[in-house]
Amino acid sequence: MYLVVIGWLYVVLMMALAEASNTTGTVLGAIVTFILYGLLPVVLVVYLMRTPQRRKENKAREAAEEAKRRAAAQLAAASEQPDAGGHAPAAAESAGIAPVRKEGG
Repeated sequence: MYLVVIGWLYVVLMMALAEASNTTGTVLGAIVTFILYGLLPVVLVVYLMRTPQRRKENKAREAAEEAKRRAAAQLAAASEQPDAGGHAPAAAESAGIAPVRKEGG
């Protein structure tokens, strides 16, 4: 696509040079020729040709943001749950001496 753009700008530049170097032509006419026949159409065509690529880039960016948001939500949900790490919560209590209670009342 860019090869066509470069070729068209070359042709328009040659048209502008012919306009400027002609005996009845002017430099202002050459500038107007270059802008109206060269720059404006090329900018429009490149913008329109890149539209699908821009849409694809926007969707990829939105998907990455959504995945990041979901990962952050899962991390927040996992940190709210007690003992979600999968490790033993603490050492087991020793069953050495049973507690003694008073009888009667």
